[in-house]
Amino acid sequence: MSRRTSTILFGVLTAVAAGVCVRLGIWQLDRLEQRRAQNAIVRARGAAPPLSLAALQGQDTSVTHWRRVTVRGVAEYDHEMVHATRIQNGSPGVHLLTPVRPLDGSWGDTAILVLRGYLYAADGRTVDLGKAREADTLQLDALLISFPPPKAGAARMQSGARAMRLLNRDTLATLTGRPLAPFILLALGDTIMLDITRPSRVPPPSLTDGPHLSYALQWFGFAMVFVIGFVVFARGKRIR
Repeated sequence: MSRRTSTILFGVLTAVAAGVCVRLGIWQLDRLEQRRAQNAIVRARGAAPPLSLAALQGQDTSVTHWRRVTVRGVAEYDHEMVHATRIQNGSPGVHLLTPVRPLDGSWGDTAILVLRGYLYAADGRTVDLGKAREADTLQLDALLISFPPPKAGAARMQSGARAMRLLNRDTLATLTGRPLAPFILLALGDTIMLDITRPSRVPPPSLTDGPHLSYALQWFGFAMVFVIGFVVFARGKRIR
């Protein structure tokens, strides 16, 4: 292969590699803008006055997602479930999913599912639910979150009668024995785990920019390395 041909070939490969890196960097910047826009929505909804459980009836969850809610209801601990294999502060555990019946009767026979918090579990699924109970009547502040999109696979874990692998609303309603509202309420409060037998609240979503900017700079840096490498290669060929 001639010197000119090898230089051209290396130049084409450099252009392709640098172009891919630049495209990935732009993609990360796009994701950064999307995240900032989402964070702005979350902040605005979090700053709005809390809604009552009755006010949530008939509301579109895409509009009420991340709204604060005041919860006043009777906890149905006998129908409680756990979302297995959760991690909090590096420790394995579960999220407690407690059906709640509003005190004002606004939802009739429909239960409201409250994610009461995180509980440590060495195997990620087995806990003493009796010790994790709070008051019979729950009074707390919460954030409204939508059920995640359906995923393939069994929602329940074979190794636990009330352990969930996926948050499938229909499966949860079957285990609860009554209809469920089309959302989950994330209980707010102390996220510090003081006692492994007592639940600590799950932190709300982080409103940082995330790693997207640093990832974008890395991809742009890789593109620059490819270009500089080609320039050094081409100059070396000329000197020879």
